[in-house]
Amino acid sequence: MTALAPTLDAPAVPTPTDVVNAAARLSSQLVTTPFVRADRLSAMLNVDLWLKLETLQATGSFKERGALNALLCLSQAEREAGVIAVSAGNHAQGLAYHGARLGVPVTLVMPETTPDNKVERTRAFGAEIILYGADFQAARAHMESIKQERDLTLIHPFDDPRVIAGQGTLGLEMLRQNPELDVIVSPVGGGGLLAGLALAAESAASCVRIIGVQTRLYPSMKRALFTGPDNQPGATLAEGIAVDTSGPLASTLCEGRVEDICLVDEPAIERAMSYLMFEQKLVVEGAAAAGLAAILDQTDQFAGNRVGLVITGGNIDQRLLSMILMRDLARTGRLARLRIELLDTPGALHAVSGLIAAERGNVIDVAHHRTYSDLPAKLTCMEVTLDTLGQSHLERIMERLRAHGYAVDLKQD
Repeated sequence: MTALAPTLDAPAVPTPTDVVNAAARLSSQLVTTPFVRADRLSAMLNVDLWLKLETLQATGSFKERGALNALLCLSQAEREAGVIAVSAGNHAQGLAYHGARLGVPVTLVMPETTPDNKVERTRAFGAEIILYGADFQAARAHMESIKQERDLTLIHPFDDPRVIAGQGTLGLEMLRQNPELDVIVSPVGGGGLLAGLALAAESAASCVRIIGVQTRLYPSMKRALFTGPDNQPGATLAEGIAVDTSGPLASTLCEGRVEDICLVDEPAIERAMSYLMFEQKLVVEGAAAAGLAAILDQTDQFAGNRVGLVITGGNIDQRLLSMILMRDLARTGRLARLRIELLDTPGALHAVSGLIAAERGNVIDVAHHRTYSDLPAKLTCMEVTLDTLGQSHLERIMERLRAHGYAVDLKQD
């Protein structure tokens, strides 16, 4: 997904005081999410790692903070007229949910390609959903025309001063819950959260270092603040931070306040999602795992530090989650596909199955190839998908088969 470019209705620049005021405004209306120590990951990585679980907000994401603060800052006339945004993600859900709570009409323009489950989940909160165009650029242009026609207030997902101040309340909570933090690591898309965290640290007079993380495909904030590569648009697990251009306001606020922007690739993000699922029992979306991906990739940079990691959201597509789980099983040897050559005679398949069973392997699928094979006519091959206890168990099964004269290869394509 490519998010929209920044647009501002209000020219104001938020200050650390605005973050403090936003925290007071939101205190009774949002969940104060847990900030928990990740014991197993801490031991693995030599980092005192703490996880801020924004997945536990009502809509499963930190985006509620900025959306709600912006809604609460509206004048009475603006509330009555309503607000508008172009978004197919967590910002849309945050606006829709809190708009319904506060009685503020919310109009959301989404590309026609937006998955039905996202559309319906957002519509269920009571927002008016307008599907238009094949991409965000087309949807955004249509949103602008509706905004003018209906005289609605735009609430930008990341480059609005009210949104930035709201996102900053997350940082204030982290520093209140654990004032001894050395580093805060956060995923970065357009930069609203990162700017808010930087302002929060300043308001708390904290020496905590702020480090952002972006996917290598969309390094917009890295490029804005430091020397960074150009975008390489493509499919990413971290679609929530796949932003072409960082927000000008957010970038300005991050300058001099953010220590570094780390870049991570797709395998690192997938590995981080798996670690969070299996080691910490947390289901997160790809963007939310980017921070851990950076720590896994650059352990030396964080070793020995008390690190606060923002787990930004848990709204992952179920099919994608299923695929990542299965790929992790394959990567660790818990699920494997073997290609086994054998004589094309009665009982040969039974013999192979017996050897696998003797090693307590569980056969879950068999494909037997006779015709489409380059083997001699009296030989055939079978592909067996196995459920195992792990890599060492898989190796024992393969060794047993080879000891009985079978040619065995591990299929990984």
